[in-house]
Amino acid sequence: MKKFFSFFLCLALFTGLLRTSAYADTAWPSNISIQADGGVVIDARSGAVLYGKNIHESYYPASITKILTALIIIENCDLDDTVTFSHTAVHSLEANATILGARAGDKLSVRDCLYALLLQSANEVANALAEHCSGSIEEFAELMNRKAETLGCTGTHFANPSGLNNENHYTTAYDMALIAKAAFDNPVFVEIDKTTYYDVPPGQLQQYPDGWRYYTHHKMLKKSDAAYYNGILGGKTGYTILAGNTLVTCAEREDLKLIAVVLNGHSTHYDDTKTMLDFGFKNFKSVSIAEKDSTYEKVENDLTIAGIFPGNAIRLSIDKSSVITLPVNGDFADVTSALDYSLNQNAPDTAVARIDYMYGERKVGEAYLEANVSAGYTPGLVEMPKASGLGTGSTIEITAKAQEETFPPNAEAVPETETAPEKPVIPHAFQVLIYVILVMALLAAAFSAVFGILSHQARKEQRELLERRERREKRRREWGYSQSEFDLLIQQHVRDKDNAQKKRRFFGRF
Repeated sequence: MKKFFSFFLCLALFTGLLRTSAYADTAWPSNISIQADGGVVIDARSGAVLYGKNIHESYYPASITKILTALIIIENCDLDDTVTFSHTAVHSLEANATILGARAGDKLSVRDCLYALLLQSANEVANALAEHCSGSIEEFAELMNRKAETLGCTGTHFANPSGLNNENHYTTAYDMALIAKAAFDNPVFVEIDKTTYYDVPPGQLQQYPDGWRYYTHHKMLKKSDAAYYNGILGGKTGYTILAGNTLVTCAEREDLKLIAVVLNGHSTHYDDTKTMLDFGFKNFKSVSIAEKDSTYEKVENDLTIAGIFPGNAIRLSIDKSSVITLPVNGDFADVTSALDYSLNQNAPDTAVARIDYMYGERKVGEAYLEANVSAGYTPGLVEMPKASGLGTGSTIEITAKAQEETFPPNAEAVPETETAPEKPVIPHAFQVLIYVILVMALLAAAFSAVFGILSHQARKEQRELLERRERREKRRREWGYSQSEFDLLIQQHVRDKDNAQKKRRFFGRF
C-alpha cells in the first residue's frame, strides 16, 4: 500500500508542483541600509529573510549567546530545581564581566537564574546553569553546538554559555536569527525575556541578604526609554571589546512576527534594529499557505483511479499555521513551489514531503505536506478490480466506514444457496482510456521532472558564476590591482595551468 500510495503521490505532485522559475511582478523591497557590520531581519513564522547584510559572515556574539543557553535550560531542566553556585562558576570570569553578585555556595532556583541570565546578563549565572544541566561548562558547550546544528546553524560554534571572549566562540547573523526563532517559539522563554525587572528574594544571595532588584538591559523593552519599540516581545543585548555591540530583538504587529539581529555594531545597534524592524513591518505581509495553495486537493483527485480513491481515510493537508512572506503588493500567483523529500528530524511524523515556496530566487516559506488518516476510520483491505491496472490480487486500504456502507452491520446475510448479484463490468473502452491517461500522466511527470532539474541546474550554474565573479572582484580589491592588471594576471594563471596539464598528459604516456 505504501509503495502504491507513494508512486501516485509522486506522480501527482510532480505534475502539480514542479513549476518553472518565474520572476515576480513586484520587486523585492531593498530601500534599507544599516551601519553594523552584520545584520538580518527575518519573519519568525515563515523563516523568510527580508533583509540581510553579511548574514553568513562569522562574528563574536557576546551575551546574545545566552538566548541559546536559556532555551536549552528551559527544555532540559525543571524550573523549580535548585542551582548551587560553585567556585568555578563564580571565579572563572574575565575582568569587568557582568555579574549578579552570587558567591560560591549561594543557591537559586532555575527560574530565578533564568531571569538573572536574560535580564541582568549575569555571566556567573550562565556558568552555574551550565554546570547544573551538564555537569561542566565544557559539556554544556557541546550540548549548545548540537542544539545549534539541529536548528540549522552552519556557521556557528560555541565555547561557553555566556558569550565571553573566546576565539572558538562565534556565530553568524542568520544562525543567530534561527536560534532566536526557536527561543521565541517557546512560551516560557518569552514570558521571562519580556520582563523589564525582577526581584531576587531575600535570603538567597550572601551579598544581598535583603534581596535585590535588577532590570532588563534591552532599552527597546522600556516604555520610559526613547528607544522603546511598539510591539516588542523581547530580546537580548551583548557587548565585548572584540564583539562590539550585538543585539537580538523580536517584535510582533498584526500578522508579522519579526526577528532582527545586529552583529559588530558601532553604538548604532538600536538604530539599526529599528531600521530593520520598520522596514519589515512597512514592506511585507504574511500569507497563509493553506488558504491559497489548493494543489494538495488536486493531488487527491489525481489519485482517483476508475472512481476509486486508494485509501478513503487518507487525506493530504498542509498545516494551517504555515505561512509565506510577500511584499505588500506581491501576489500568491507570483510564487513557485518545489518538493523536497529529504525531511529533517523536525518534520512531523505524518509528513511525506516538504514544499519550498519561492518568490523569484528568494525562499519565502515552507510547509509540510502531510498524509493523515481520518479520525474514527479503521483501514482494511480490498481487492482491486483488474481494470485498475494493478493486476489481479492487488490490495489497497479502505476505511471501515466504506466497508459498512457496502455491508451494513444490520443487513441480513445472503443465504449461500442464493446467487450473489454480478459485479458491474467496466467497459473495455473505459479500461483503455484509463491506461492512456496513466501513460500521459507518466510522460508529463517525466517531462516536468527533467525540465525542473535542468532549470535548477541552470540557476545553480548562474549563481556559481556570479559568486566566482564576486570572489574575484573581492580579491582584486584586496590585492590593489586595477581591472586590466588583474585580467592579465588571471590570463597568465590560466595559461600556466593549461601548460602544466599538457605536461602531465605528455609524461603520462610513458
